[in-house]
Amino acid sequence: MIREFALPDLGEGLTESELVEWHVAVGDTVTLNQPIAEVETAKAIVQLPSPFAGVVSKLYVEPGTTVSVGTAILAIEVSSDQAVPERNAVLVGYGPAVESGARPHRKTRRVAPEKVVPRLPVAAAAPAENGTRASKTALGEIRVMPMSTPPVRKLAHDLGVNLAGIAGTGEGGTITREDVQSAAGQLSAPVTVPSPATVPPAATARTPVVASADGSGERRTPIKGVRKHTAAAMVASAFTAPHVTEFLTVDVTRTVDLVSRLKARGELVSVLGVISQAVCLAVSRNPSINSRWDEPAGEIVEFDYVNLGIAVATPRGLMVPNIPNAGGLGLLALTAAIAELAQAARSGTITPAALSGGTFTISNVGVFGVDSGTPIINPGEAAILATGAVRRIPWEHERGIALREMMTLSLSFDHRLVDGEQGARFLVDVGNILSDPGGVMLLV
Repeated sequence: MIREFALPDLGEGLTESELVEWHVAVGDTVTLNQPIAEVETAKAIVQLPSPFAGVVSKLYVEPGTTVSVGTAILAIEVSSDQAVPERNAVLVGYGPAVESGARPHRKTRRVAPEKVVPRLPVAAAAPAENGTRASKTALGEIRVMPMSTPPVRKLAHDLGVNLAGIAGTGEGGTITREDVQSAAGQLSAPVTVPSPATVPPAATARTPVVASADGSGERRTPIKGVRKHTAAAMVASAFTAPHVTEFLTVDVTRTVDLVSRLKARGELVSVLGVISQAVCLAVSRNPSINSRWDEPAGEIVEFDYVNLGIAVATPRGLMVPNIPNAGGLGLLALTAAIAELAQAARSGTITPAALSGGTFTISNVGVFGVDSGTPIINPGEAAILATGAVRRIPWEHERGIALREMMTLSLSFDHRLVDGEQGARFLVDVGNILSDPGGVMLLV
């Protein structure tokens, strides 16, 4: 019995995803819930588990294809006694039907001139032989691709190796792990995933950068995935919410000293963690900062909890994962949660759920050596706080001049929700906590 697996509804209103990589091939035996593919939504990389146990009989979609929710992506031969789950739009493998009738569309994949795979006209193309597979392109041409297994293709991706330039030594011309390692010049060394600094740009990013063939010095990168989603969200925010930005320079010497003392005791803590806790405390005194403008309902929604978003720069673009009910966490737990979210975002393992539902965002531009800026509000929120670099500079202190650790805070807020006075009070509250962490009890 053949069962088809359709691209599921991954939630958050997403209607399509790009199939990044198969973890299985035709003929592979799969078990229930075994990861079979990776797809990239506008928010995150997601692994798809198999809804059936059986043998893969057909792959309908090639990597790099954008697929509509509800479209079949592979077929699995299962035993006739396997129960058939009820169709449900939010269960894996049971996406809603595609009303538009749109079919998957393959995005044009272009590579640097020196890595172009030779193509043959259809009329001149012979049947694929010697362990190669041929696929028809949108231009009516045949592209010959070497055979390899999914783990080998992943290894080649990690090492930045172009499989099209490798002669396979395996059975039937199949490319083996040793072939890939040899091509990467690492056959005698342990195989590790290279760091971004050692991987060529085209191998670091999932979207290939296209070099110009005419020597113009231009490179073009398709706008998709996280970059496309972020661009649309920022444009919508900038032209919907009337932005106002206020700045405050704060003496954070005591905060820096506190963090240093805690680290000396072996505690996992950071200045960003202290700032995050300061934000949660200041929100309780300034609830308008933690609110949302509900246009359809004609209402302002204020939240009794803080789902704290932390802006993270990743190779795939800007992401803002959030920590649910961050105000209920202590300093150490909050710092650990920030580190965990940032790592997941950069590694591509963050879930779409972690990227939704935020109520307030912090953007730490100081990590890049920037002093201040005018951040754009994350859509659906009332405000965003940018934290600048900590700099040791001469400053007035105890009626004299001393070297102090200084930081500039930049608060952008939606003027429909937050008045200038309310924004200023929130910013001053955050600043007071950072300048004197021991005096937090005075704010309660």
